Amino acid sequence: MAFNLNNLLSTLDSSIGLLDSSSDLLSILQAINVTNPTMGHGKSQKKTYDTRASLPAASVSLRGSLAVVQVIGNWAARGNADNGLYVCTGSDWALVQGLDSAGIRPVFQGSNFGYTSGGLNPSSTNVIDKFPFSSNSNATVVGDLTQAGRGSGGQSSQTHGYVSGNGASNVIDKFTFSTDANATDVGDLTAGRYKITGQSDVVNGFGYATAGQSNHGIDKFSFSTDGNSTDIGEITVGRYAPAGQSDTVNGFGYTSGGIEAAPGNSNVIDKFSFTSNGNATDVGNLWRESSGLAGQSSSTHGYTSGGVKKWPPSYPAVYVNYNTIEKFPFVSGGNSSDISDLTQARQAGAGQSSTTHGYTSGAGTNGVSPAPASNIYWANTIDKFPFASDDNATDVGDLTGSNRLFISGQQY
Repeated sequence: MAFNLNNLLSTLDSSIGLLDSSSDLLSILQAINVTNPTMGHGKSQKKTYDTRASLPAASVSLRGSLAVVQVIGNWAARGNADNGLYVCTGSDWALVQGLDSAGIRPVFQGSNFGYTSGGLNPSSTNVIDKFPFSSNSNATVVGDLTQAGRGSGGQSSQTHGYVSGNGASNVIDKFTFSTDANATDVGDLTAGRYKITGQSDVVNGFGYATAGQSNHGIDKFSFSTDGNSTDIGEITVGRYAPAGQSDTVNGFGYTSGGIEAAPGNSNVIDKFSFTSNGNATDVGNLWRESSGLAGQSSSTHGYTSGGVKKWPPSYPAVYVNYNTIEKFPFVSGGNSSDISDLTQARQAGAGQSSTTHGYTSGAGTNGVSPAPASNIYWANTIDKFPFASDDNATDVGDLTGSNRLFISGQQY
C-alpha cells in the first residue's frame, strides 16, 4: 500500500488551523511533527516570548510554527492568563495548551548546597567554598572570585550566587550553581562598599546590597540581566557589618544590627519592600546590640548568629564576642529573642539557609583592638541549627584551607 506523502502533509497541515485548547493530544502531536524541521516544513519548532502581544504577526509563512509565552527569570511576572503553548494558524496564534500561571513559587532557602565566598585568612582570599545540605561534611573549593577581598554582601538567585562590594570595591561577581566554576564580573554597585550585607528577592528576580561604612544606601540589581545596580532608597541608620535576611513569602528584605558611627553598636532591625522602591523602616530591635552578625532566613523568621560588641565605641576598645542565635518574626515584626547558641562565640561569619536549617560558617574572634595576632582566634567550622525548634547549633564540618572572617554566604 502506497502513501502520497504530499497529500498526507497537506492534510495534517490543514488541520493546524482547527487547533485550540480543546484539541486532543494526537492532533497536537501531529501538528508538532508537521512543523518539526527534520520531518516537515523546516519551520521553527519553539520560541519563547514574554507576552502574547510580543508574538510575531501571524502569516501564512509562519503557519504551523509553535511559540511559548512565558516570562523567563522573573517568576512574579509570569502570572498572567496568556502563558501557554501557541500554534500559528496562518491568520492568528491559537492557544494549544495553557501553562500554570501560578507554578511553584521560588523560595530564598536552598535545598542542595551552601557557599562561602572570599574573606580574610589572614590576608584577603578569592576562594569560593561549597558544602552539602544533605549531609554533614566539609566544604570543597569550587572556584574563585574575580578578586580577593572581604566585607562583601552575598546574594542568591535560583541559578547563581553573587558577591557584591568585595574588598570595599563596587564589583558585582556572579558564579553558577549548576557547575563548579570561577566567578565573572557582571556589574557595579553605585559606589564602593565595605562590610555590607545582602538580600535576595528570587520571586521578582533582584539582589540587594545594603549598609556599609559611611553608607545608608539600598542598592538593587537584576538577576536576569547582567548590569549595574541602582540606588533605590536608604536604611534608617547608616551602619556597617550588619546581617541580612530575606522574606520572599511576604516580599521584604531586612538589615539587622551593625556598627553606627555614633554611638557605635546597633540593635536596629530595618525592613524594606521588594515590590516597590523606597526607604527602609525600623520594625524592631535585636536582643542585644552587636555587629559582625551572620544572617539566616526561614520562611517565617529572620535569624542572626554570633556577632561582637565593641566597648567603648572608640579606640582602644575591648571586643566581646557572642555565640547567640537570635530570631524575629517576619509577618508581625518586632524585637528578636535569644533562642539558642552556636558551638562557639564568633564574629564576621557567613550565613546560609536551607529549607530546614540555618548555617554559620567561618568567622573569628579577638579580645582587644588593635588586635595582635596572638589575640585573634580563627574559626573554620560550619555550624548548623534547626528552624523547626529553638535548639543549639552543632558543628557539622569545616571550610577549606585557612580559616576566614568577613565572608559572604549563598545557597542553592
